[in-house]
Amino acid sequence: MDRRSFVIGTAISAATLAASRAPAQDAYPTRTITMISPFPPGGVSDTITRPLDAALETVFKQPVVLENKTGAAGAVGAQFVASAKPDGYTLLSHIVSISGFAAVDRLFGRQPKFTNADFIPICRIIADPIVMIVNKDVPYRTLKELVADAKANPNKVIYSSSGLYGASHIPTVLFAKAAGNLQMRHLPTNGGGPAVTAVLGGNVNFFMSPTSIALTHIRAGKVHSLAVSSSKRVEALPDVPTFKELGYDLEYYFWVGIFAPKGTPATVINTLREGFKKAAHSKPFLDTLKNLGQELAYMDQPEFAKFWEVDAKRQEDAINSIGRVQG
Repeated sequence: MDRRSFVIGTAISAATLAASRAPAQDAYPTRTITMISPFPPGGVSDTITRPLDAALETVFKQPVVLENKTGAAGAVGAQFVASAKPDGYTLLSHIVSISGFAAVDRLFGRQPKFTNADFIPICRIIADPIVMIVNKDVPYRTLKELVADAKANPNKVIYSSSGLYGASHIPTVLFAKAAGNLQMRHLPTNGGGPAVTAVLGGNVNFFMSPTSIALTHIRAGKVHSLAVSSSKRVEALPDVPTFKELGYDLEYYFWVGIFAPKGTPATVINTLREGFKKAAHSKPFLDTLKNLGQELAYMDQPEFAKFWEVDAKRQEDAINSIGRVQG
């Protein structure tokens, strides 16, 4: 073999070897994906994301591990993911409140630790109405009775939430304004699960709960439901009127979405989009939603991105209308 043939042959072999390695370098996923839930177990983010992760494992043939990083009404977990390596192996499951963190920081004159621009929305999974649940031992059986007591006895009625300016605090304050600026006491907790526990334990009078979280306790007779925040009655709770039916201008949804850190490669985002679409529409996951009294409200990235932009503005307006609240 002459030198020219040797050089050409060597070049071809190197090119072939590089080409054979390219798919392995570009493959995703090849290892465990960590899904961050910024709330404690028991909240809607947790109860929806765990079965979704299991369905995604089946699609990707790789482990998907849920990790709870709680604090600051979901801001701690969100900040963790915003700062994570954008390689598709650290993702965020968050709720409607993700839209308002920067607005709250600005309201109090703080530099936002992160903004919505630090995330790439991948998909929306559900859009859960809020249901007002009350402790079974309190005397209220209608929303009218609760409002009457709150008006007659300012700061007597106590409510829990998943945290200041969180996804259950905002609709509660908006309800209070719609009902004539009710003066009530607030017990913030660090998630939806603890907020429900506060109602069950009699520490508070009511909680504006995601329907899927409240349903088991309602069916078991542990709490009573007074109203839902949807535009029409919820199929799983046909006897519970909407706030609008009762004369209060409140419509609000507790949605759950999946996010990746800004800078995640487009190829990885596309793989995640396809993976989550299959997982969310799989029979095991849909059966889980049905057992939770939920319906899939799936949005793929383009639609979800547009929705999030509009919803974020709505959240920011609501936060500004509430103003500074210290507790």
